[in-house]
Amino acid sequence: MLRARQPALWTLRNSLPLLRSSAAASEKRRAYASITDLGSFPKPGDQVHGFTLKRAHHVLELELTALHLQHDKTGADYLHIARDDSNNVFSIGFKTNPPDATGVPHILEHTTLCGSEKYPVRDPFFKMLPRSLSNFMNAFTSSDHTTYPFATTNSQDFRNLMSVYLDATLNPLLNANDFTQEGWRIGPENPLAAAGQPPDAPDSKIVFKGVVYNEMKGQMSDAGYLYYIRFHEHLIPSLNNSGGDPQKITDLTHAQLKGFHSEHYHPSNAKIFTYGDMPLTEHLKEIGENLSRFDRISVDQDVKRPIDLTDGPKYVTIKGPTDPLVPADAQYKTSVTWVAADTEDLVERFSLNVLSTLLLDGYGSPFYTSLIESGLGSDFTPNTGFSSTGKGATFSVGLTGVQQESVGKVKETIAETLSQVKKNGFDKIKVEGILHQLDLALKHKTAHFGMGIMHRVEPDWFNGVDPFDALAWQNTVDGFKEKYATKGYMEGLLEKYFLNDNTLTFTMEPSQTYAKELAGEEESRLASKIQEATKQFSSTEEAHKFLTQREMDLLEAQESARNQDLSCLPSVHVSDIPRVKPKKEVRTTSGEVEVSWREAPTNGLTYFRAIHTLKDLPDELRELIPLFCDSIMRLGTKTTSMEKLEELIKLYTGGINFGYHTTTSPFDLDRYEEGFVLSGHAFDGNMPKMYELFQTLLMDTNFESPEAEKKIQQLLQTSASGAMDSVAEAGHAYARRYAMAGLTPEGRLKELTAGLTQVQLSAALSARSQPGALRDVIDKLKTIQQIALSKTGKFRVALTCGAESVKTNNEVLQDFLGKRSNKVVALSNHNTSTFTRNAKSFFPLPYQVYYSGVAMRTVPYVDQASASLQVLAQLLTHKHLHHEIREKGGAYGGGAFSQGLSGIFGYYSYRDPNPQNTLKIIQETGAWARDRTWTDQDLEEAKLSVFQQLDAPESVSQEGMVQFLSGVTPDMQQTRREQLLDVTAKDVKHVAEEFLIKGFEGMSTAILGSRKDWVTETDGWKIQDLGMAAQVVDEPEGEEIAATASA
Repeated sequence: MLRARQPALWTLRNSLPLLRSSAAASEKRRAYASITDLGSFPKPGDQVHGFTLKRAHHVLELELTALHLQHDKTGADYLHIARDDSNNVFSIGFKTNPPDATGVPHILEHTTLCGSEKYPVRDPFFKMLPRSLSNFMNAFTSSDHTTYPFATTNSQDFRNLMSVYLDATLNPLLNANDFTQEGWRIGPENPLAAAGQPPDAPDSKIVFKGVVYNEMKGQMSDAGYLYYIRFHEHLIPSLNNSGGDPQKITDLTHAQLKGFHSEHYHPSNAKIFTYGDMPLTEHLKEIGENLSRFDRISVDQDVKRPIDLTDGPKYVTIKGPTDPLVPADAQYKTSVTWVAADTEDLVERFSLNVLSTLLLDGYGSPFYTSLIESGLGSDFTPNTGFSSTGKGATFSVGLTGVQQESVGKVKETIAETLSQVKKNGFDKIKVEGILHQLDLALKHKTAHFGMGIMHRVEPDWFNGVDPFDALAWQNTVDGFKEKYATKGYMEGLLEKYFLNDNTLTFTMEPSQTYAKELAGEEESRLASKIQEATKQFSSTEEAHKFLTQREMDLLEAQESARNQDLSCLPSVHVSDIPRVKPKKEVRTTSGEVEVSWREAPTNGLTYFRAIHTLKDLPDELRELIPLFCDSIMRLGTKTTSMEKLEELIKLYTGGINFGYHTTTSPFDLDRYEEGFVLSGHAFDGNMPKMYELFQTLLMDTNFESPEAEKKIQQLLQTSASGAMDSVAEAGHAYARRYAMAGLTPEGRLKELTAGLTQVQLSAALSARSQPGALRDVIDKLKTIQQIALSKTGKFRVALTCGAESVKTNNEVLQDFLGKRSNKVVALSNHNTSTFTRNAKSFFPLPYQVYYSGVAMRTVPYVDQASASLQVLAQLLTHKHLHHEIREKGGAYGGGAFSQGLSGIFGYYSYRDPNPQNTLKIIQETGAWARDRTWTDQDLEEAKLSVFQQLDAPESVSQEGMVQFLSGVTPDMQQTRREQLLDVTAKDVKHVAEEFLIKGFEGMSTAILGSRKDWVTETDGWKIQDLGMAAQVVDEPEGEEIAATASA
C-alpha cells in the first residue's frame, strides 16, 4: 500500500498515541508493573540471542518501558515497547530512498509478499489474511522507507505472522511472474480470446497491465495527490516518487527490482519494532535466528533534505487537470513553503507544530480568515501545514480554487497575515486549549495504542532521530511550557523562521488538454514498448505470439495457485475463538429520555452520545443535514463568534460532533430509523461546559447574520473542491452506496446524505454565487435547527464513565435534557428522490481507472441466512475474486461484501482497468460458489476472517454501544456469533443458489470512470451526469501490434 507522507492541518492531540488499558484495579497495577518493570529485563550491555541491549527507559505517562537493542552480527536496530496491552504489534522496515520514479520501492513491497524461501507459495501475504486473527495486517511504502506491520491479540498468531513477515522481507522469491503481475507488463487485454487470433484482430489489442501500474494511475487521478507529489518532487528533488509515476514505472526491469532488494532489504538496513505484553526474549530468539544468516554490509542511510532557499524566493508552475465541480475561473492551486534549518531541538519542533496549529486550525485561525473567508480560495492545499522529516522541517500554506488573477495575491496575503500575527501575538487561551487537548489525549483509551506508537516513532527513526526522544512526551511538553512562559516566545519563532521571503511558491495551473495529453503520452509510450518487444522477433506475428503466450503462462501460474498446497503456511484455528463472548455490562434507565450507562475505568473522562430519532423527515430537509452539521460549527451565534466557540471546545472538551444517523431494523429491511447523532467527550468536571456548548451550537447558531450566507457558500465551495479527490480515493465506496440506494430505505437515505447524490447537491448549491441565491437553503436549515434539540421525535442517550462519576453525570445530564425546546415541529414525509432496483448506472468521471459496485438485497440481521452470507463473502473474496479481479484482472482491489444489518450482499472493484471483465466474473460467481466443493479448511479460513473484525479490540468509548446504535441486543449478537461458527458448506451453497443465482436479476450496478463505447443506453446503462461529462477524455483502448510493427 502506498502511504504518502502528507502533512494535513496538524492537530497536536492526534500526534500522540492514545492510552488503551487502565491501571485502576490493583491486579491491573500488578500486571502493569511486572510487564514494564525495568528489573525484569536484561541490563544495558547484556547480550540475548545475538542482540545487545543498548539502553532501557521507563515512560511513566505512557505506562510503558522502551528497550533499544542492536543485533551484534548485522547491526539491525530493534525497539521493543513493553506495555500491559494484549494487542501486540510487530513491524520490520527498511530505509528505501527511491533511485528514480519507477516506483521500485512500491513494486518491491508488493512482490516481496508473493512468496519466500520458507513459504514458497504464491502470495502468502494474502493467503495468511484468512489464516489469522490479526486486527491489522498490511505493508506501507512511504517516501523514504518501507514497513511491514501487523497487530494481533493471539500469541500463536503473532508468532505465525512474524515468521511469515521476516521470511517474506529477507528471503523473498521475487519471481519474474510476480514482477509482471504486480509491477507492469504489456499484453493482450483478453489473452484467452487473443490466442490464435492475428495481431490486428480486435481481441489482440495490446495494453499496459500491472497492479501497481493501475494503482498509481488511480492515484494520479486524485488532483490533490498529484499536486502534493509534484510539489514534493520540487521541494526535495533528490527524493524521487516512491510510489511510482506511471510514465516511469514502465522503465523498471525485473533485474533492477532484485538489485534494489539485495541492497536495501538487509538486516543492516532494518529497523524492527515490537510492542505489547508478550515476552521480549521470545521475540529475540525468533528474530535473531532469522538475522543470523546475514553478515553486516554498508547501506544507504542518506537523509534527503529539501532544497536550499536561503538565496531568495523560487517559483515553480506546472500544469494539472481541471476539476469539473469547481468554477472554471477558479482552478488554480498555489502554496508558499519555508524550509526550517536542521534542528535536533525537539522542544522547538514541538513548538513549531503548536505554531502551525495556531495559524491554521479552525475557522477563527488567522490563515482561514485571511485566505478562505476572504474569498481568495476555497480550501487549503494538501501540503498545507508543518511537516518534520528527520532533523529538518518545512511549513507550507496554500490554497485551492484560486482565480488566475489572484495567484500572486495569495502569497502577498500570507506574508501580510504573518506580519499581523507577529504584531498582535497569540491569545493565551488558544495555547491553553491545545495543551488541554494533549492532557486529555493522554487519558483517552484507544484499542490501537501500539500502532499509534509505531506510526509516531518510525518515520523519524528512519531519518536519524532518536526514538527515545519521540517517546519522551512529557519532557517535551514541559519544555514547551517553560519556553512559552517567556514573553514573545511564539512570536520569536515566527520571526526566526517565517518572516522572510526564502520561500518556494508552487503553483498548479489548469489545463483543458491535460487529460488528453496524458492519454496521448500513454498511447505513445505503449507504442514504443510494443516496438521494443517486436524488434526482438523475426516478425510481428512472432512478437504477438510471445506476448500472448507470456500472458497465458501468467494465467496458468495464477490458476495453478488456486489448488496449491498451503500446508507450509501456519494458521490459528476456529477452535481458538471462544463460542461465548463476555458481555459488556450496560444498564438502561427508562423515562422520557432513555439513558444507557456503561460504567468502566475511563481515567476521569466521560463519553457522551445521543441520538434524536425523527419520523417523516422530507428529502428537502434530509439532504441538507450534512450542511446543517457543518454550518453550526461555522456560523457562530448572535453573541459569540465561532472563533470563541472553537476556543471553548478545545479548552473544555476532547471534541464535539454532529452528524446524520440511520440504521435498518435487525428484523425487517423495510423498517429503519434516522435522525441526528451528537457525540463528544470531556473530563468529568467539564461535562456541564460540554452540554452548554451542544445547546449553544444547536439552538443559538445565527443563520440570519449578514455573513451567514457567505460562510455557507464557502462551506459548499470547500466541499465541492474536495469532492473529486474524495471520490478518486474511495470510488468503490461511492459506487457501492449508489448501487445499494434502490434496494432498501436505509440505502436510499445513505445515498442522499453521503453518496454521489450528496456530492452533486453540494456542487449545484456551490454554484449559486449571487447574493440571496441561498435564501431557500437557509430557510430549510433554520427548520432543521428547530427540530434538532426539540421534542420532535425521540431522544436517547448513552454515557460511558467511571462508577465514581455516575451520580454527578446523571445530574448534569438531566439539567441538559431539561433545557430542550418543548416545540414539536410537524413533518411531512415528501420524498423527491427515487432510485430503481436492478439498475445499471454509469458515472462519467475523468479518472484513468474504474470503480465498481454491485449490490443485492438479502435478509434481515436475525435471519440465519445472513450469517451464511457473511461467511460466503469471505470465501468469495479470498478464494475467487481476489484471484480473478486483482491477480488476473490487474485491479488494485476487488471482492465481495455482506452487510448483515443492512441486509445487502455485493461486490466491488477498486482502481480497475477492466470493469467489463469484472462484471462478467461477478455474473458467474454465484454458480462458481454453488458448484465448488468447499472444504473444512475453506470454511475455517472464512470464519477466521469474519472474527478478525468481530473480535477486534474495542476502545472504551465503543464498549457496549452496538445495541444503542443499532438495536442489536447482546443476545442477538451472541446468537449471530453461534450462527457464524456453525455455518456449513451446505449453508454456503444454499445462499449462493438463493441470492447470487436466483437473486441475480435484482442486482444493481454502479460504475465510475471514463466513458467508453461499451457504455450504451441500448445495453441498459443509465448515464448519470454529475456535471462532469464535458471534461471526460477517453483513454487509449490499446494498440494493435501490427500498427507499430511497420512504423
